[in-house]
Amino acid sequence: MKALILEKIVSLKENNRPLKLVDLPIPKLNKDEILIKISTCGVCHTELDEIEGRTPPPAFPIILGHQVVGNIEKIYNNNENKFKIGDRVGVAWIGYACGKCKYCIQGEENLCNNFKATGRDIPGGYAEYMSINKNFIFTIPDIFNDMQAAPLLCAGAIGYRSLILTNITNGQNLGLTGFGASAHIVLQTAKYKFPDSKIFVFARNENERKFAKELGAYWSGDTEEYSPAKLDAIIDTTPVWKPVIEAMKNLDRGGRLVINAIRKENIDNDYLFNLNYEKHLWYEKEIKSVANITRNDVKKFLDLACEIPIKPEYQEYKLEEANKALLELKDRKIRGAKVLKIS
Repeated sequence: MKALILEKIVSLKENNRPLKLVDLPIPKLNKDEILIKISTCGVCHTELDEIEGRTPPPAFPIILGHQVVGNIEKIYNNNENKFKIGDRVGVAWIGYACGKCKYCIQGEENLCNNFKATGRDIPGGYAEYMSINKNFIFTIPDIFNDMQAAPLLCAGAIGYRSLILTNITNGQNLGLTGFGASAHIVLQTAKYKFPDSKIFVFARNENERKFAKELGAYWSGDTEEYSPAKLDAIIDTTPVWKPVIEAMKNLDRGGRLVINAIRKENIDNDYLFNLNYEKHLWYEKEIKSVANITRNDVKKFLDLACEIPIKPEYQEYKLEEANKALLELKDRKIRGAKVLKIS
C-alpha cells in the first residue's frame, strides 16, 4: 500500500516535505482488529504538532492522520463483530482506552493513562489501509459524503466537546477566537443548539472574518479587538498564546475560556507575561483546557451533525499533496477543513 511516513521530528521552516511517500505491506490484523480501506483523511493542526515535536514523540516511523473515513475490508473474527465487510466507518483521534481505570469508568476515557492516539501511538490514515480495534470505529451517517465526514471526526467532535465545556445556555454570548476547521463547525453547531445566542468571531485574517459572517456570526473582528458586548464563554482554536490573552479581556464576569488545542506553539510564549490577574482573571473567570475526546463525544456529535445538518467546508488534496496541505495549514491558508482524497 502507499503511505506517507514521518521518520523524525523536523522543523517545517527547514524542511517543507516532512512526510515521505513509501510502499508498505498492508497491515496484518491482531485480535479484535479490523482492516479499513481508506477513502479520505482530514488534515489537522495536531499533525503539525507531531511533526515539529510538541506532542509526546511516537515510535518512528509513524503514519499520521486521525480523521479517517473508509470501508471495512477485513475483520479478524467476523462472528464477533457488529460491523460487516463493506461498512463505511470512521476513525477518530481516540484509538484506544483501557476501559478499566478510574477515568474510563467515570466516562472520561479521554484522560485514560493508557490512551492511544490514532496517527501518533498507532498508525493512522495517511495511507491506503489501516488497522484499528473494532471498538474504536464509528458508523458514518449516509447524509455525509466521505470528504464531508472526515473533518467531523476531529474538528467537529473536539469542537463539540469544547462547546459543551463552555457551559453556556441559550441566549448567552459565545466567542470563537481563530476560525479554521474546528471553529467553522462549532459556529454551525452553536447556532443550532443556542438559536438565541450571539456568536462573536475573532480572527487575524480578513477572509476568515468574512467567512464567519457568511456562516452567521453576529460580529467578526481582529484578534486584538474588543467585542461590542461582553462574552459569557469563548472557545480558542488557535495554535498560539496571544489570542488567549486577548480573549480574556472580552470575557464577562464568571465567564469561561475553553482552549481547544492539544499544544500551543512556543513562538509567543513571552506574551504570557502580559497575563494580568486583575484584568484577565479576576471576577471568577476561568481558563479550561480540552484533552482528547471520548467515543461518546464522536457518537453524539455525528448524531447532532445529521440533525442540523452540518455542512463542512473543505479543500481537497491528493495523498501525495499532504505536505502541501500541511504547509498551507502552517501558513494559515485556511477556509474550512483540508482533506486528503486517498481512494
